[in-house]
This record gives sequence, C-alpha cells and structure tokens, in this order.
Amino acid sequence: MSRYTPRVTMAALAATTALLVTGIPVIASASPSAPQTVAAQQAAVANRAALIADAGQQSASIAQSLGLGSQEKLVVKDVIADANGTKHFRYERTYAGLPVLGGDMIVHQTAGGVIKGVDKASNAQLVNINTTPALAAPKAQAAALAAESGAALDTAPRLVVYAANGTPTLAWETVVSGKESDGTPSKLHVVTDAKTGAVLFKNEGINTGTGTGVFVGQVTIGTTLSGSTYQMKDTTRGGGYTTNMNNGTSGNGTLYTKSTDVWGNGSASNSESAAVDAHYGVGMTWDFYKNTFNRNGIRNDGVGAYSRVHYDSNYTNAFWDDACFCMTYGDGSGNTHPLTEIDVAGHEMSHGVTAATANLNYSGESGGLNEATSDIMGTMVEFYANNPKDNPDYLIGELIDLNGNGTPLRYMDQPSKDGQSADYWSSTVGNKDVHYSSGVANHFFYLLAEGSGAKTINGVNYNSPTSNGSTLTGIGRDKAAQIWYRALSTYMTSTTNYAAARTATINAANDLYGAGGVEATAVANTWAAVNVGSVVSNSPTVTNPGSQTTQVNTAASLQIKASGGTGALTYSATGLPTGLSINASTGLISGTATATGTYNVTVTAKDTAAKTGSASFTWTVNTGGGGGCTGTQLLGNPGFETGTAAPWTATAGVVDNSASQAAHGGSWKAWLNGYGSAHTDSLSQTVSIPAGCKATLSFWLHIDTAETGTTQYDKLTVSANGTALKTYSNVDAATGYTQRSIDLSAYAGQSVTIKFNGVEDSSLQTSFVIDDTAVTTS
Repeated sequence: MSRYTPRVTMAALAATTALLVTGIPVIASASPSAPQTVAAQQAAVANRAALIADAGQQSASIAQSLGLGSQEKLVVKDVIADANGTKHFRYERTYAGLPVLGGDMIVHQTAGGVIKGVDKASNAQLVNINTTPALAAPKAQAAALAAESGAALDTAPRLVVYAANGTPTLAWETVVSGKESDGTPSKLHVVTDAKTGAVLFKNEGINTGTGTGVFVGQVTIGTTLSGSTYQMKDTTRGGGYTTNMNNGTSGNGTLYTKSTDVWGNGSASNSESAAVDAHYGVGMTWDFYKNTFNRNGIRNDGVGAYSRVHYDSNYTNAFWDDACFCMTYGDGSGNTHPLTEIDVAGHEMSHGVTAATANLNYSGESGGLNEATSDIMGTMVEFYANNPKDNPDYLIGELIDLNGNGTPLRYMDQPSKDGQSADYWSSTVGNKDVHYSSGVANHFFYLLAEGSGAKTINGVNYNSPTSNGSTLTGIGRDKAAQIWYRALSTYMTSTTNYAAARTATINAANDLYGAGGVEATAVANTWAAVNVGSVVSNSPTVTNPGSQTTQVNTAASLQIKASGGTGALTYSATGLPTGLSINASTGLISGTATATGTYNVTVTAKDTAAKTGSASFTWTVNTGGGGGCTGTQLLGNPGFETGTAAPWTATAGVVDNSASQAAHGGSWKAWLNGYGSAHTDSLSQTVSIPAGCKATLSFWLHIDTAETGTTQYDKLTVSANGTALKTYSNVDAATGYTQRSIDLSAYAGQSVTIKFNGVEDSSLQTSFVIDDTAVTTS
C-alpha cells in the first residue's frame, strides 16, 4: 500500500422554533439553542471548505506522484480528516477535459503530507485515447432512447471516457426519462460507445425505497416563523423543508405554512400528518448522522434536503433524486397510507449520502451495496430515534403491509424470507434487482451487529443462518455502523463490488479499532459467513526468538512477544533449562540456568477464547570458563515498540504504527519507502559482537509494491559497516512477512553498524516493512 454554504440570517434564527405535533395539538416554544446550532454548522462548513481547497491545491502534485498522464486531471469531490491528521481526498478524474466514468479514487494522506494509499474505482491506464467521436451526438441520443422503451430525452448526450469496466473507451452519456411500472420516475443514464453506438452501461439515477404511514405519534419538529406565518422549515438542520405535491408529479410542491404552530392530527386524511412524519424523519436522520459520524448534512456541507409528500395518486413507493436533492413520498394504495415511516426517511437520505461519497453505481453488485447502505442506515436511524410508535428492528417496511399479509418487505437477519433476496453471495447475485442483491450486505450487517442463531431483540424474533455453518457472536450495532460508514466514506468507490466491500470494511475496522483486532477479524469472518472470502484465524501468534545460548550459573532473560487473539494473553512454556521460568502475564523468561545441556523449548500464548499460538526453539546451556560465548540478543528496541527510533538512527517517519501496513508483532514497525516517487529511507544501529561468538542478524520483512514485472526498480540493501550483505527489491514482494537471517559471525570482536537502506525510483511505490529484529550471539 502506498504512503500516499448557504448563509442563515439572524432574523431567521430568531424565528426558529421547535414544536410538538400529532393527533394531540400542542403549542411549541422557540428553541433557545438554535443560534448556537447554526453557528456550529457554519464553522463545520468553513472547515470543510478549507479541506477541499487544500485537496484542490494538491491535485496536480498528487496526480504526478500517482503517475497519471499529462491529459489527466483530478477534481475534488470530498475530503475527510481524521483526528490524527490523516486526510482522505476523494477525487473525480478528467481526461483531456472529459469526465471519466469509473475514474474516481480516494487518496489517503498522512498528517505530514505523505501519500499512504490509494483506492481506485478502476486501475485502467488512460493513454492514447482518441477523443474525436465517430458517431455524432444525435446518433448517440437515438441509441440511448432505443435502449429504453418508451423513454424521452432528459439530458442531451455529453462526451465522456468510460473506464469502469475494461479498456477505457470514448463514449456518450445520455439521460433518458420515463416511469417504472409502479409509477416511480426514471432517469436512466445510458452510456454508448462513441465509435460503434453499442450500449456499454446503464445506471438508474432515481433511488427507490418504501415505508409506512402516519405512525410517529407526538413528536417535535423544527419550524420557522416568517412574519406572522409558520413554515415547515428547519433552519437548525440546514434549512430543510417539506412541501405538498397535492398528488401531482412535477415541480417542487407547495411549502407547508399556517398561522399556528400546531400541525397534523395523526390521521392520514389530514395532509399535514404525513408532512409531520416526513419532516420528523428528516430531522432524526440529520441528527443521527451528525451525532454518530459528525456528518453535517447529506453532502457534509451544512445544507438540508427537502421532502415532497403526497406525490401522485395511489403511488406505493418513495424515492431519492440527487438532481433535486430531495426525497419524495407517495400516499400508498387508495391515497390513505403515506409512505413516511422513520426508516424510510433514513433510507432515502442515505441514498444522498452514498451519492456524495462512494457514489456506488445503481446496478450490479455496486447497486446492491447502494441499496443495502440505505437499508442499514435507515435501520440505524430507526434505532437512533427509538420512537415508541415505531419499534426499532431489523425489518424493512414492516408497517406498510404492501404484501397484504402483515409481513415486511425485507428481512435483514435472513433476507431470503421475502422470497427473492439473496442470503449469500454467488457469482450471479449481481444479476438480481438491486433491492434483492442487497440481501448479502444486509445479512452481513445483521450478523456483524447481532451474531447468528435465534434471538429476540426489542420483542422481535430473529434466526440468522450462515453459509458455512459458523457461529458468530456479533460486535454490536454501533460498532458495525461505524465500520460501514467509514468504509463507505473513506474506501468504497463507484465500482465497489462485494469482494471490494469486504476489503473496505476490514480496512475501516483496522482504522477504528486497531489493525488485526477483534473487530477486523469479526468483519472478515462475517463476510465469510455470507460467502464473501475466507475465514481468518484470530489465534495468537508467537514471534519465534530463535536459538538461545546461556552460560551455566548465569542469569538469563528473554522476552517472548505475541500478538493477535481475543483479550489478554497468558503465557506458558515447556522444556525450559533448569532454573528458568516464564511469567504467565508478561511472557518474560528469566532465572539462572543451573544445568548444562541443549533444551527443546516451546512457548505458548493463550487468549481469553482459549485459542493458542506457539513457537519452538532450542536453548543451549554451556559450561562456564574457557572463553566461551554468552548467548544474548544485542539490538536495542528490536521491535520498535517504544514508539521512537532510539537507539536506532532512522529517517523521519520510518518508525510507524499506522494501520496502512500492519506490524509483524505488537503495533510498531519500521516502514521504509512507499512514496511512489524518488526517495531514500535508512535505518541503522551499532552493536558490539563479542569475540569468540557466532552472531546472526534476523528480521521479519514484508515487501508491498505497485510495480509489475521482473525488473528491480526499488531496492532495500542490508549492510554491515558499509559492506552490502543482501539486497531485496520489488521483485521479492509477497503477502505477509517472511523471516530473513544473515550470518554476522565474521564481525566477532568488532563494533558493527547494521544498516537497512531503501531506495525508491520516481514512480510506483514499493514499501519495505521491517519488524522484530535481532542480533543473536551463541
């Protein structure tokens, strides 16, 4: 992995109120915290604007460091800044001024400005693309209209480069409009080859979901007093408002206003009641994202979306349209069951969050992940609101009864119970409608949050199976939601599929809860339980200290190091030399060896789940006198766990504990290079090797590279007193760590400087990661 707003006037603030509305009219009082709330929103907007400006200023240099061509430009879409100063720049890409579909990427940068990694929607290289179309725009328009029966032109063709799948191709993107079978408006983006006219890709621009009617009960919503008239407009949440479509299908609708600050009566026959439901749901969704993820509105720009209720007649659906930045709700069958349940608002607004972050394509596996994100976050909004009239659960659309038999639309614990959704991934799951391919991710989230098997939550019975028969415990819905949001906002791109979603969520868990920790292991094994990837072990791993030599009747000390596992580790050992013992809590072997001989030692670490890991080595106890060698380990801070380099001498930033590259043992390691540009890093330490001793340098090495082929572009040289002993390169890259050993016996009786020197060329990163070093004498 590489290292790499609108203003609100004070007059409006003074008129902002919070009120009670439902079947029991209650007069609401003004909110005293409104000015402070809006001021905080404005500060957040200003901070985000500064981050975006910074990303824009760096875009050219970042493009160069990533090896992009002179025709390619990066355009900032969003920025996320972590508490430790790490920044995540989300860019769109252009080629010769043309938008690149599938060109989006996230660049991860340390607080020091070093690129630590890049996640791309496509790894295709944009070179030598002919930007002159063989087919003119009118022919592209005709091809797009022919691809969708009954459609009309919505947006004229624009020339793009399509790079989301295979070889980058010059293409036309045309938006055609129409209606789905249930009356939902359609805005279909049709991408056609600019040379042949063939349809390359189709992506629906309208995201749909479902909900229930007037069930929120007595709630508080935000309104604004304008003159002597109250408006259903909430200036404390970005100015979001609610309008009445009066069963029409065009326009923005009419803003709800009245002379009193009491709205609705709890009946669907009162048009204000559905508006109250929608407005309340928007407020709960805003608060959920703000208080859970510190997200300042859907686009994180402090701007609230608006809601349109009473759309069309007998319309039994709801949808998000990013073009109008709005949510729309139908009134259901007979215009008596408005689809304005809390989790519907959460679902629809979350489509907007997805559009503002990963912008997952609304087709194939990416479309399933898009829909699942809205189901997941809509469910979490429902748990956040904890409204007594809408019991929080893992059922989607449970109060609507569109099936006519009291069953929900979707089940997160076992999606196949709806008759069409997928419980587990298969190679054909992307062929399903996105509402049903979403079942894989919905099932994953439920299992990650709650675990497998039968259980009752909030009075609702669940029984969640696994594809591999595994038993899962769950890490809790709050951690699961943090992991999903982090993956969505920081690692997923427009083309992310289920395999990539597994990687994204593991990375997110590593960031949030520690690399290789319980949560990251749970994420990996939960994906395996829905047939995405394999089970990983979370058993402890013991670092082998290598062969040991001690003189009889002398004190010995050896610290055993282990990592992984669940909870605190306990240590045990068999075969220790007479007089030595191991501390069960710390893993320190100490004592005085009282009997000569060669001992076969096995040390074991055990976690709180009774999982174990072991390492075996020999320990020789020699007789004293005669100029024999006392076996010992000479390097200071061998595993870098002090968090600083000393007594090593290192280039700045080499000793590192970031999650981007995992340590072999503990949390710290030495990370040389990985910049993707001309760079040299070094790490050295001087030790004295006693005369008469054999000496061995050992270290664990992981090499990660973006280079390909068999040419050695980037090199790591290991030297002693300036003499090269061994060279490794990008050609030696491999998954995980490998222990390396070099004989230093020739330097007995001398002071020797051990040096690791990494040299990287001008493009494509190679990382040399070193941990758990030792110079052992015997």
